[in-house]
Amino acid sequence: MEHTKALFIVVNAGFAERIVEIARSEGAGGATIINARGEGLNVEKIMGITVDSEKEMVLSLVDGNTAAKIMSAVKDKAGICTPAHGICFMLPVEQMIGSNQQ
Repeated sequence: MEHTKALFIVVNAGFAERIVEIARSEGAGGATIINARGEGLNVEKIMGITVDSEKEMVLSLVDGNTAAKIMSAVKDKAGICTPAHGICFMLPVEQMIGSNQQ
């Protein structure tokens, strides 16, 4: 488990299923999709109400090599310069329960 990573991929709403397809094609066993709101440097307000951009976050637990492959594929197929506007990062997993990867 010392090499298990929590891979987070944040995309514009509507692109999460595509990200899951990319992740699976690179070796991920599954993923969790979380609805989110994004707020960047340029916050848009209409009549004093903040307009948040809808986002989806895809979380997957994978080994470090698989995480690197997924990140590279996301960059190429759904990265920051695409309509998905995907960004990703990974964090080490110290402990977990309830997973087949244990």
